[in-house]
This record gives sequence, structure tokens and C-alpha cells, in this order.
Amino acid sequence: MESLIEFTLFAPRNQGAVLVGSFSDWQEIPIQKGEDGYFRTQIQLKDGVYQYKFRVQTKSPNFAPDEWLDVIDPKATDVNETEKHAIVRIKDGQRIVDTYFWQHDEMPLPNNRELVIYEMHVADFTGDEVDPDKRGKYLGVIAKLDYLRELGINAIELMPVNEYPGNYSWGYKVRHFFATESSYGSTEDLKRLIDECHARGIRVFIDAIYNHTDEGCPLLLIDRNYWYYEQKHYPEDPDNYWGPEFNYDNYDEKLNLKPAWKYIGDVVKFWIEEYHIDGIRFDAVRQLANFEFLDWLAKQTKKHAAPKDFYNIAEHIPDTNTIVKPHGPLDACWHESFHYFVVPYICGKSFELEQLKQILDPRKQGYATAINVINYLATHDQQRLLRELGDAGIFDAEAFKRAKLAAVLLITAMGIPMLWMGEEFGEYQQKSESVTQPKNIAWSLLKSDQNHNLFEYYQKLIALRQQNLALQSDNIEFFHENANDKVLAYSRWDKQDSHVVVVVNFSALNLTRYEIPNFPTAEYWQDWFGKCEVETQEDSLVTDLPSYTAKVFVWQ
Repeated sequence: MESLIEFTLFAPRNQGAVLVGSFSDWQEIPIQKGEDGYFRTQIQLKDGVYQYKFRVQTKSPNFAPDEWLDVIDPKATDVNETEKHAIVRIKDGQRIVDTYFWQHDEMPLPNNRELVIYEMHVADFTGDEVDPDKRGKYLGVIAKLDYLRELGINAIELMPVNEYPGNYSWGYKVRHFFATESSYGSTEDLKRLIDECHARGIRVFIDAIYNHTDEGCPLLLIDRNYWYYEQKHYPEDPDNYWGPEFNYDNYDEKLNLKPAWKYIGDVVKFWIEEYHIDGIRFDAVRQLANFEFLDWLAKQTKKHAAPKDFYNIAEHIPDTNTIVKPHGPLDACWHESFHYFVVPYICGKSFELEQLKQILDPRKQGYATAINVINYLATHDQQRLLRELGDAGIFDAEAFKRAKLAAVLLITAMGIPMLWMGEEFGEYQQKSESVTQPKNIAWSLLKSDQNHNLFEYYQKLIALRQQNLALQSDNIEFFHENANDKVLAYSRWDKQDSHVVVVVNFSALNLTRYEIPNFPTAEYWQDWFGKCEVETQEDSLVTDLPSYTAKVFVWQ
């Protein structure tokens, strides 16, 4: 039985277009353009899988006027980059992406305040798998989900999973916005990964690039200056130009629409409805620089995802409170200043109390709530902490001691903590020099006592954050600071029965029987890592503070 299947191409300024495909033995099928700017035709097709592409008279200045070019459908949900065609699947007379059946949509997921995020690159995270069906694949991530749950992770942030040229890349130059990266596995595999995350109470965020595209993006081939800025958006900042940039200012008066808004709005709707994602990290927001568009897009995400929580995160470097609510368009911003200042403190290169207090309490930087900032020690863009320590001449036991201090700051600061894959056990590989150079995680490090001990330290800290609402709150107070001895003490609290105090020694000296005055009142405090009760006397606590160490006290 055959059904009428519609093929459409939005190309309002192009003179002509035809459809070619396996269903026509690659012979041209004429298609007509309507007044709405769409070329449309309907083809009688049986259920099955077909290949196709469009042939258009380009309006892009890179080519001769009205030159005929073969282009992949800009809305193709599956592509073959090698053969340069799109793939369409028909089942029961309808277009489908695949036949995956979701099983865990009803599972409760953590709210934004509860999050502990784990950033990963699919191929590098799974590059050690012996099974070729899992190595570098979504299925390999599924095999490690119980490890992440054991660590305490309840959200993963996937580096870009859109189809890109070749079989390895970071993925930050997107060519096909509706298609998934085929080297990682099938669309069903990606859905299974997200479904299995949800089964374990883990939310899934995707890294999305809406500022720029790859030079081979079909939109650029069809009509470059309709979709993109004709020149660089910010010519004064050439170091942050990564490819042709979407023109969100372009308004088509004849059709009464902003084409880039409409296209990316459709992309976001598709990913939420088809892949059930729980949030988006928006790449290069400072370069995109259109708050009106981002506000509209963020509202679209909330509408499409309702009733579940959706988290919109900006990568805006340097970070700024203007990009986040209550006055900005998005929910959160990568807190680059946290990384920028904490790492030198951990390495002993500098120490400035007021700076430190600002990054631990982002309200001092103008942020309103804990969910406005994503704190991190490293990401794919930075060197790992153990590498930074090594470059500073700090190795072995001393390096791991300082990594634990950094972990305490990360998990107990006001904000949402994020780990870069492998950080929890001391991965130390140098940052990739090239976005096409694989850097597989060295999982064998976990067999080392030092590395496994760091993993367990992170595990205990994350468990405390999940159990104690004080660390999810907007409350933080610095009640003791000593610039000479490089000591800072702060308290976090939520309700009367939820209280955490952190005391940090940033010096190279062991401080014996150090007295901390004005210690919050409680009958007993538990030393979270010392596993013992401590008593305050006359509103002060006396304790030993080894060099570059943090102590965590929990009100019992």
C-alpha cells in the first residue's frame, strides 16, 4: 500500500528547485513554490527507507548566480554525509525517525536545585570499551550509567551530538541540526541512552550551537545571505569567529517572519519532542548576542517540555548575570569566574579573600539564586585540575590533597556543580590541541588507590549535597576570615535542621589547634570526613587545619 508523502523545502528567494531520490531512480521530480516560500511536492511511497536530496538554484554569493546545486534537506533527521543525501523512513504511511518506544517517561527527575552535572564527550568517555558495539558509542555510555549513579550524578551534559563531517570531532560546527551523529550509533541508541538515564533519575542536557554553522550547512548553500550575517557579526573579535553566523536580526517583510528564529525554534521543538531532552547548554551566547531571540527561544523550550522542568544554560565567557533570570533570558550561566579564580588559589599562585567570597557567593556578582550559576573546576575548554597542579610543580599526594580541597569548594559553593568527565578520579591528560583529536578517558586510573580515594571523596561530598538542603539553598555566610593565615570559614543553611559549615586553609602551613570564633551554635557538629562529633565551646571551635585542606562540619 502506498501513501502520499510530502517533501518541502523553504527557500523563498530561490528561483527553482527539484527533488531527486531513490524512489525516482534519481531522476528529477519538479516541485512548485508557493507564496509562503516553500517548494512542495507529494510522492506516492510504500513503507520503507528512501534516500533523497534537493537540487536548487542557489542564491549564495559563493557560486554563480542561480547555479544548480545538490543539497541535503536542512530538516533531514538522518543523513548520509558520504553519499550526500538525506534519508527518510516511512511506516504506516507516515514519516518517522525510528520505532523506539519510550519506557521511563514517568520517572521522577531531580529539580534544578538538586543537580550535579557531568559533562562528557560520547566517544572519549567510552573509548576504552573492548566491545566495538560500545566503544565510542551511546551504548557505551549506557554501560557506564550505573557508575555515574554510584558517584551521585543526576544530570549529564552531552557535548554536541548533531551529525558532523568525519567520525570524530567535538561537534561545535554543526552541519545538520535535525540529524544525530551516526558514528555514535543510531537514533534509537540515543533515545535508549536518554531513556536509561531517566530510569536512573538522571536528566540529559545537550550542547547546542545556534550561533554559527559549518561551512557545508545546507542553508548556506541554498541562500547564504538570507540565513547568515553577510559579514562577521563581531569583526573586532576575530578569535571568537567559528563559522558563518546566523542572522537573528533578519526579518522577511513579505512573509512576516524571522527565518533564523523560525528554523532554530523548529530545531529546539524537535529535540524536546523527539528525544525528550531536559535542558540545553547554549554555546557562544556572547557571540550570538541577541537577548530578544534567546528570551523567545527559552520560552519555547519551557512550553514544549511542560510539565517537566527544563534548564536553559548559557556559555557566556566571561560570565555575566545579565544573561540569566530574573532580568535575563536564560536560567543559568557557566560560572567561568569560579574556575578562573579557584584554580590559581588551589595551585598556590594567588589568594584574594574578596575575590574568593564573590565566586563562592555569586550574589556578590549580581546573580539572584543558586540555579543561576554552573560552577566547575574544568570543562572541555580548559586544562584539567591535576594537569594545572602538575604544571605548577605539584604532584602525587600533595596534588590529590589539593584536588580534594577543590572538590569541597565545588560542591559546597552556592550554585550548581558540574564535573568534567574523569575529574572525579583525577584524570590528568592534557587538553586536546585539536577538536578532531581523540582523548579517551583513562579508566584504568581508578585501579590506583589515590585515584579511587579521590572518587570516594567526591562520592561522599555529592551524597552530602543530595541529602542536605543547605547545599542547595541560596544561603551562605562568611563568618570567619583570616587573610594572614589564608583561612576562610562559611556556613550554608536551609532550615533549622539543615546546616553545613566549611573551613578552608589555603596556606602551605599546618595550623594546629586553630580557633574559629563565631562558630554557628549547635549542640554537636559532625566532621563529615573525620566521622566524629565535635563540640563548640563559647561560640568557637578549635581544630587542626592541615595545609591546603577543607573541613566540612554538618549539624546533627
